[in-house]
Amino acid sequence: VTPKIVPVTSPFICFRVVTRGLFPRLVKSNISQNIDTCHRFGLKNFKFEVVTDNSIDIETSDLIREIVVPRSYVSKSGALFKARALQFCIEDDVNILKDSDWVVHLDEETLLTQNSVCGIVNFVADGKHDFGQGMITYASGEIVNLLTTLSDAYRVPDDCGRLRAQLSLLHKPIFGWKGSYVVTRYGAERAITWDHGPEGSICEDAYFGFIAMQAGHSFDFIEGEMLEKSPFTIMDMVRQRKRWLEGLLLTVHSRKIRILYKIPLALVMYSWALSPLTFVHAISAYFLPMPRIAVLDSTIAALLALNIYMGIFGVLLTFPRKTKKDIILLPLYCIGACLVMIFTAAIQAASVILFVFGSKKEFYIVKKDNNDGKKKARKRSRNTAKVHPIQIEV
Repeated sequence: VTPKIVPVTSPFICFRVVTRGLFPRLVKSNISQNIDTCHRFGLKNFKFEVVTDNSIDIETSDLIREIVVPRSYVSKSGALFKARALQFCIEDDVNILKDSDWVVHLDEETLLTQNSVCGIVNFVADGKHDFGQGMITYASGEIVNLLTTLSDAYRVPDDCGRLRAQLSLLHKPIFGWKGSYVVTRYGAERAITWDHGPEGSICEDAYFGFIAMQAGHSFDFIEGEMLEKSPFTIMDMVRQRKRWLEGLLLTVHSRKIRILYKIPLALVMYSWALSPLTFVHAISAYFLPMPRIAVLDSTIAALLALNIYMGIFGVLLTFPRKTKKDIILLPLYCIGACLVMIFTAAIQAASVILFVFGSKKEFYIVKKDNNDGKKKARKRSRNTAKVHPIQIEV
């Protein structure tokens, strides 16, 4: 990404990380790395904020601020989970930012690259749009679970295609957007708020995007990639997808969002909700074969070809750092991405079943730090969840 301005002249940027406080070592390490990345790029006018339910005892400075959300805090609409924490940050007695400043929302495990910092600086310097988002890859550092990482490789071309098209061409998130690598003009964020009740708290990112789009704000795609990790276990991935399904369905069915804005996302979500029938059809078709229909067969073949292309494309964007020393691994990863399509479909179907028969309105947090010491933190979190209605079981 080519810088359009001198980095030191950039508007003020606040990088905001929201955490439950379960993985303090991870958060501290990533913030240290991200600050180094900003310095290497030449960025001067910035600050990192850690918003947490439980203090992680991070050393504060001119570049780092810790915001601990008190358990007694309740927003006007009763927002929960991450939305509640984000809403607490924009309260008048907590906020220290000006409306002309910019906020970059990050997850605990998100790592900046110089390309993404450059893309963000270009976006905020241009100032034409209030909100933006860019591409995320999922194979940075150690690969804990190759199966889930290959499955997430499909999300990379999805960012390059669907996300980029809707933001750069339509300037509207008609299919929703992610909760990380979100860049907002702070005045616009405060106008929309994160205070949209429980229905806007499961997938607070998509809900926020639709409310902002409905209010007339414009969006754009940001050049440069950020780095994250895939879930460490298959069940973590299933529970993660289940939360997405529930939150996006709540967004689709919300009365606060006009139907015209929700049609594209509704088609996607109803297709996802019916995905278990794919496996029923695969089994029943063997015993109850139907006449061949050329148009239908051609459509299915085209969709299969598109998925194969997306898998290979995602690997080529995600795994080059892993294959520099052993280039033979790259075609093997490409083959693996094609084979893992069945696994990905099974994960989608399993998330639907868990949504239908499992508990509702939970904000499941996947394991982010491959460190046995965090099991104690998770145990503490479960104990806390029993005595306070705002806390969640992980």
